[in-house]
This record gives sequence, structure tokens and C-alpha cells, in this order.
Amino acid sequence: MNFIEKPIQRSLLRRKLGKEFYIFKRFLKWHFSSTKYSKVDNNILLQYSLKKHKSILLRQLKNVDMYLQYNKITNLKLAIKNINNVIIKPGETFSIWKLVGRPSKIKGYKEGMMIHNGKVSSGIGGGLCQLGNLIYWMALHSPLTVKERWRHSFDVFPDVNRTIPFACGATLAYNYIDLQLENQTNNTFQIKLWIDEEYLNGELLCDYKPNKKYEIFETDQRFQLQFWGGYTRHNKIWRRIIDIETNENCEELIAENNAIMTYNPVLKE
Repeated sequence: MNFIEKPIQRSLLRRKLGKEFYIFKRFLKWHFSSTKYSKVDNNILLQYSLKKHKSILLRQLKNVDMYLQYNKITNLKLAIKNINNVIIKPGETFSIWKLVGRPSKIKGYKEGMMIHNGKVSSGIGGGLCQLGNLIYWMALHSPLTVKERWRHSFDVFPDVNRTIPFACGATLAYNYIDLQLENQTNNTFQIKLWIDEEYLNGELLCDYKPNKKYEIFETDQRFQLQFWGGYTRHNKIWRRIIDIETNENCEELIAENNAIMTYNPVLKE
């Protein structure tokens, strides 16, 4: 049994001051730590593909205006311009926010959908979590090390056309809630991103012929009624690494997820 306390509702001022404090703290870390961050290089195209993935751009969500979905596409286009063709060399760390920077109206970002304490809202640059979800999913199919990843603490929408296990995403909030991938190997990796009429597309490439394949799966999926009256959702995410030549494999636990549900999982007939 997993017991989860009911979330605390903090004041708007407390949330605003706390957010700016953590943004400044991360800004200092960027400039004064010894971490070497990866950069975009449009002159390099690596040969081998490790993983391709795509996610649909427009989804009809309950109580969410479609204009926020269309604005999200604009936000994604602006963000991927700063990430596409990023090269992650040995010893380097890839950071979404280090490359994208702070979304603002001046840069052309629009109001998109955001989730705050399990409630749908809107904000400048909203919708970029879809980018974090896609890159994280590709990274799980590679030897890159996930240095920083924040999971969604709320399950806001029922599963609709879900193609990957629940809670295999990465939430984002500038700049202290980031997705960072560290290259602890001797090889080089590249992330390519593009948008077509229907999908956000991504591909993770490398400079060597892949000798392993990766399978992501979930176990222990369940819903639980908490003592305070709400429901929570739980599962475990695993990765199976398979040697292509010998077919030998091993399994490792990636994450254990515990999310507060904002809808009732018990559906009436």
C-alpha cells in the first residue's frame, strides 16, 4: 500500500517567490558549476539511429480550449530551433532549459496549457512538457544517463490512445524543473527534432552501430483510494537491455510512480 498525503495549497505569493528563488539558484549553477553542457552543431550528422519517436500534436482534452493546443505548436517550434542537432559528446550534459532559455512573449511564445497542483491552467510557453516527454522516452532507449528528470505528480487525464506506459514522461518548468541527460560513454550522440502537420517527431542518433536494443515496460499498475478520499495511481517502469548478437538481457528498475488522480477511475456502466 502507498499512502500519499493530500497536497498542500500554498498562496500565490509563496509560489511566485519560491519559483523565482529556484530559477536564480539554477542560473547560478549553470554559470559556476564544472558541468560541461552540450551545444547545437548543424554541421554534424551522425550516421546511426538509436530511437525514433513521435507524439500527436492536437488532442481533444476535456475542459481544455483547443486554442491552447494550437499555441503549443508555436511554442514547440520555437523551442526545438534551439535543440535540434544538439551534439552530446562524452562527458557532456544535455539540458533542455540551458538550450531553450526562458520562454517569453518577446521571443514569440504564446499561452499554452500548463498543469499546476493538478489543475489545468495556461501560461506563456505552456505545452513544452510534450518535448520533455519525447526526449526522455528516446533517452530510455539509449546508454545515456538520466541526470535529472521530474515526473508528473498528478494524473490529470484518463488514458486516451496511450502508446507508452503511464508516467514515462518528464515534466518541465523553467528552469529548475529540467530534463538533463549525461553522456558517461565514449561515444557521441545527437538529437534531431522536427514538426509535421500531425506530430512532434524526434530521433536519437549515435556515432556507432548499435549493439543493444531496449524495451520499456511497466508492472504493478494499480489504483488506490487514499484515506483523505482521493484516488492515486501507481506503477513501476522497467528497462530490458538486450544484446543484439547474443540475445542476453538484463532488467533494471527505472522509476516507481505515485500520482494523485484528478478524476475518478471507477467508471459507471
